Amino acid sequence: MPRILVINPFPLDEAGVARRAAQGGHVALDPGTELVFRPVRIGPTSFSSPHDWLLMDLGIHEAGLSAEAEGFDAVVIDTMSDSGMAALRSVLTIPVIGPGKASLLHALTLGHRFSVLAQWKPALPRYRKVIRDFGFERQCASVRSFDVEPDFVNLTDGKEDATFPIMLETARRCVEEDGADVVVLGSTTMHGAAAYLAAHLPVPLVNPGPLSYKLAETLLALGLTHSRKAFPAPQVRKDALVRRVVSRAAIFDGNKIF
Repeated sequence: MPRILVINPFPLDEAGVARRAAQGGHVALDPGTELVFRPVRIGPTSFSSPHDWLLMDLGIHEAGLSAEAEGFDAVVIDTMSDSGMAALRSVLTIPVIGPGKASLLHALTLGHRFSVLAQWKPALPRYRKVIRDFGFERQCASVRSFDVEPDFVNLTDGKEDATFPIMLETARRCVEEDGADVVVLGSTTMHGAAAYLAAHLPVPLVNPGPLSYKLAETLLALGLTHSRKAFPAPQVRKDALVRRVVSRAAIFDGNKIF
């Protein structure tokens, strides 16, 4: 009975975590698999700049530090930026999965070129950085934004009539104008639109959150985890220091819900 920790990248309240947890309803997991959703204690207001990425790395790293000691079998990071993934892989031996790289790689198993459906224009540099870092420039047909200011707690619930057609029109342009064989949702918060988009697009749609849960199950079933050669362990772990920094920052920020 695998237990998978899913780290939400913002300091969400109970209702916000529940909306993120709804992603589990989009994939058929093994009956014994348990998904446990945990928000970070600190984080940026958005994540469109290197300043934001640094804060998100720290918040996610701290939230997952004790996952292995707590008895979790795998960790999934609930953001396409894969923030904190490398640092957590360096201190954990259980699989740590980021949906960003996983989604793009799986898109290439379904087609030759993919497009990423982004939320708004300020987010485009982040996607381009990820694509460049992973060496996917040749396989990326486009990164297109449907240009709706993101709500990182609730992107689509109650907003379907206004948001879904805009998302679909942008995704169709990825296929018809840019030549994408596969469309990848650019945020795990878009999961509510996945079924609608998949039903109306002529190409496969990758829903990153549910994909990452199933991938965690697969790695566990195969007995695989990340390479220690690629993600070397620190000579001296500084877990207590990380926790003190995050605790003081959370107090300073008043544990705000961003």
